[in-house]
Amino acid sequence: MTRRIIQTDAAPAAIGTYSQAVACSSAKETVYLSGQIPLDPKTMSLVNATIEDEIHQVFRNLKAVCEAAGGSLAGIVKLNVFLTDLAHFTKVNEIMSNYFEAPYPARAAIGVASLPRGARVEADGILVLD
Repeated sequence: MTRRIIQTDAAPAAIGTYSQAVACSSAKETVYLSGQIPLDPKTMSLVNATIEDEIHQVFRNLKAVCEAAGGSLAGIVKLNVFLTDLAHFTKVNEIMSNYFEAPYPARAAIGVASLPRGARVEADGILVLD
């Protein structure tokens, strides 16, 4: 996959761990990742002692699905993060830097009223396999 990061000064600069846009050229497969909430896959219970615990679990779950598809988090070109409280946006950026390296995927952070099972964070994405 050839990934080209698109950046322009004519639009606001990225304020976190994401790129303004990502263009991909690939004869490889595209995988659409369903939303992951912070469920422990063994117990199917929420990992929610802290918001940090939830965010880490969401990224671990996304990582597992990427690997099951034959890829990795590095192949995610678009990520959507849903938060019940946008005050946690800074924590998402901070923790996301433990799972992603530049060039970062394109990303949206969206405030929502509620998420399944009372989760405070959910993420989905688009993965391009290398």
